Amino acid sequence: MDRIIRSKNVFTAQDGIDTARELAIAIAGDRIVAVGAPDDVIDAAPAATPVVDYGEQFVCPGFHDAHLHFFHTSVGSSPYMLMDMGTSEAALVQDALKFSQDLPDDAWVVTQGWRDYRWDPPEHPTKASLDAAFPDRPCVMYSGDGHTLWLNSRALEALGVTRDSEPPAGGSYDKDANGELTGIAHEAAAMQLLPRCLEWLGEDRIASAYADQMKRMAEQGITSICDMSLMPMPGCDFIRDDVYDKLQAIGKLGIRAHLFPTLLDDQSRLEELQTRYANNALLSAPGFKQFFDGVSSEHTAYLTDPYTNPRFPGDQGRLTVPVERMRKLVLAAAERGHTVRIHVIGDGAIHAALDIFEEAAELYGLPPHGHNTLEHLENLLPEDIDRLRKLNVIASSQPCHITLDPGGPERDLGLERSRIMWPFATYQQRGIRQAFGTDSPITAVTSLNVLYTAITRQDPRSHWPEGGWLPSERIDAATALRNYTLGSAYAAGDEQNLGSLEPGKYADLVVLDQNLLTIDPQELQATKVQATYLAGNLIYER
Repeated sequence: MDRIIRSKNVFTAQDGIDTARELAIAIAGDRIVAVGAPDDVIDAAPAATPVVDYGEQFVCPGFHDAHLHFFHTSVGSSPYMLMDMGTSEAALVQDALKFSQDLPDDAWVVTQGWRDYRWDPPEHPTKASLDAAFPDRPCVMYSGDGHTLWLNSRALEALGVTRDSEPPAGGSYDKDANGELTGIAHEAAAMQLLPRCLEWLGEDRIASAYADQMKRMAEQGITSICDMSLMPMPGCDFIRDDVYDKLQAIGKLGIRAHLFPTLLDDQSRLEELQTRYANNALLSAPGFKQFFDGVSSEHTAYLTDPYTNPRFPGDQGRLTVPVERMRKLVLAAAERGHTVRIHVIGDGAIHAALDIFEEAAELYGLPPHGHNTLEHLENLLPEDIDRLRKLNVIASSQPCHITLDPGGPERDLGLERSRIMWPFATYQQRGIRQAFGTDSPITAVTSLNVLYTAITRQDPRSHWPEGGWLPSERIDAATALRNYTLGSAYAAGDEQNLGSLEPGKYADLVVLDQNLLTIDPQELQATKVQATYLAGNLIYER
């Protein structure tokens, strides 16, 4: 036995236990071997076993981000990418110009975060402003929702995109009245170009960015992640298993990572990863990711009825792939026993995805390992909520998405549909397993913001609106914590090893200076992580 951790406030995150208790946790190697009353655990251990007493401090399972994109999270926090929404097109261009002065000579100017609907004025950008600032250097700006690129002429030239270029299926290039490119690429067109915009980074810079980001995650109490495919095209998922492997080989892998590559006709990438990581405690590849629609703010999320503010008659968004294509992919994965996590935001896409999961269950039964999961699922048809439970589908949400676009749901969907969005309390009442994450870099990897917004339904920065948006869907702290630990372990298909403090599970835990279950939610963000343990090892201490 390597150590015993004790505290008067331990929240194990087990189902049905919503309070913190005085407990001790015995750790041997990377596993918990006993949890119980401190005197009992200590008396049963060898006399020389070290005891770490955290007193009144709060101990719970390590946080688990169930949905992020680690490549862009890491690079976005490095010196090589500017994370900036900007207050206007002109302001963001000026920020990028200043940022570019410290970049290496071989670097493209890359930013992430712009949201034109939150600018003043809220106007679509074009390449003209970028061309004026960067006439000789490629510049590409990646939108805050992760579905659009804004490029200058030099970048378009380097990428070989012209007015005559055909976008890939599910994507588009914007053109002006004269048929000239405006510099805006949407959906699959943007996703196809982005990897090439980042090739200049090179392996060493990327590995360094990953290692630095893992240290920041430990400071947040985050011990596990689900690294989700960013793009649906072959070779564009940004799941950099080579970087994880490199860091593990040199002893710098500071997180437990579950990798979800893109679901394609050829399933060999996942299966090769599963073979490679079969006996790897820190790295795994539990299943696939696919994409079924876009985002509501750009009217690319697929709805059953048109948007309230249609941009053209019958505007109800679109599926990124036809239903029959998604059906073929998911059924092929189900036949081989693989789980699938599908990006769905609009109620039409959610309904179609559940139909496919239902057919897969009828043909092949539920997955033998892990769980199918719907990602984001922002607005649902009322009748589809109970189908999640019936089909054992995990609802994977990102609480900080709730307030990204103030007034946007009402603007795009109308009052009636916007009342059924991110229904955390309803999920809890209906017995639906939930998982929480950030979708980083779309929202920041800030663990306490995830919990704050889930509990209050208020923006983590502005604290808007008072009382919370759709306050009937607020949840208590125990539920939020369980979703961010045990629920995320379910989404990763590893609830037998992760997510709660129980004998036999990995010794991944976090120590905080306040009891998250009893403090005023408005004080939650002031909580400080005191220590983080991964696989029984102390990887961060304040």
